Amino acid sequence: MEESLLIVDDEEIALRNLQHVMEKAGYQVTATQSGATAVTLLASRRFDVVLTDLRMEGVDGMDVLKQSRELQPEAEVIFITGYATAESAVQALKHGAFYYIAKPFRLDEVRKVVAEALEKVRLRRENDALRREVEGYRDGEGIVTQDVDMQRLLEIARQIAPTDCSVLITGESGTGKELFAKYLHKHSTRADGPYVAINCGAFSEQLLANELFGHEKGAFTGASALKKGLIEVTSGGTLFLDEVTEMAPSMQVKLLRVLQEREVLRVGGTRPVKCDVRVLAATNRDVGEAVKEGHFREDLYFRLNVVNLNIPPLTQRKGDIPLLAQHFLLKYASRMRKPVTRISSEVMALLVDYPFPGNVRELENLIERGTAMAQGDTIEVAHLPEALQKRESVDFRRIGDRLPTLEEQEQSYITQVLDEVQGNQTAAAQILGINRASLWRKLKARRNEESPSK
Repeated sequence: MEESLLIVDDEEIALRNLQHVMEKAGYQVTATQSGATAVTLLASRRFDVVLTDLRMEGVDGMDVLKQSRELQPEAEVIFITGYATAESAVQALKHGAFYYIAKPFRLDEVRKVVAEALEKVRLRRENDALRREVEGYRDGEGIVTQDVDMQRLLEIARQIAPTDCSVLITGESGTGKELFAKYLHKHSTRADGPYVAINCGAFSEQLLANELFGHEKGAFTGASALKKGLIEVTSGGTLFLDEVTEMAPSMQVKLLRVLQEREVLRVGGTRPVKCDVRVLAATNRDVGEAVKEGHFREDLYFRLNVVNLNIPPLTQRKGDIPLLAQHFLLKYASRMRKPVTRISSEVMALLVDYPFPGNVRELENLIERGTAMAQGDTIEVAHLPEALQKRESVDFRRIGDRLPTLEEQEQSYITQVLDEVQGNQTAAAQILGINRASLWRKLKARRNEESPSK
């Protein structure tokens, strides 16, 4: 699609000259001498870049910039003015202008700035397209997956979300247990109520009691006023208890009473307070073992474990790694305002081969680091931690007494990648840096070699 420019300048000669230069450079140009007309055009047609004079009668350049930001936030705005001052330049850039050019200007400078602005627009739109692709695999509160087992868990979560039953979410650290808790809340009848999360392992017994149950005025030294606990203030909503197995035994008894009686007794209080809260809990421990060892009450376990969602570790769903990596790349490139849009095939191969003891959280940290360190538009191997760089994702061993051919090396690599992603050809093609049709042709060629026609 031909790039579209809107040029606004109340000086006709300057307007026509700039229009001629930009059309000669191959751009589709719309020109107007009126700021008001420019705003009308912005409301009715899409433009990639707006070049506008600063001082104009009525609707001036700053007004055009503000309207452009509102009507077409993807477009970039460049000021070209004969009244250039340091103050006006600062104001223009502060309000989101891409560049500020003083008249008289050099044509090569204008062409260069326009090209840079268009490149930024292109990158932003490519990111948006990639984001839409990732959105196709995202469900709930940022849960990005194409894994069959994860999709099954999401379906169970979707079915039980409106039922208000207690759910125990288990799995290794970093697998995304709280994402499932947020998903359950969002799809429940309590979605308009509060959602509160607390890590039970981060507080001492006394502090956790105070946080969950609150206290009466004068309950202890320093309790100068009544304080409602999280259970009470979350009434009508969802309370997520992370690392619930780290609770002290006395706290487990109090929590059991809340679940059974639907009421809470503040510290120092004598009258229980009714509460209507759904409790979701999570742990990275083997709860059955914790019960056997006496660390966790069996009756509380049964109260919490009405439904169990066991989140598989990332190493068991390697097909999700390319998808999650792209998801995190979009997230951090946007947050850091960096034009990083790609992950090299070498990096992706290392990621798929890596066991990820820290699960999804570790993958996110790696992509955040890579985005921060990337100098161009691609995360390369050099942007990964040194320990990961030294891992060899492919071991090309000798076949018999000879070295394998390039074709054999390629087929060996394809086989390994397909094994890593459990046969998912879309994920494999992403890792290999080729499209799915090319991968299909390579697999077909291999099958033909293995089973030649007779």
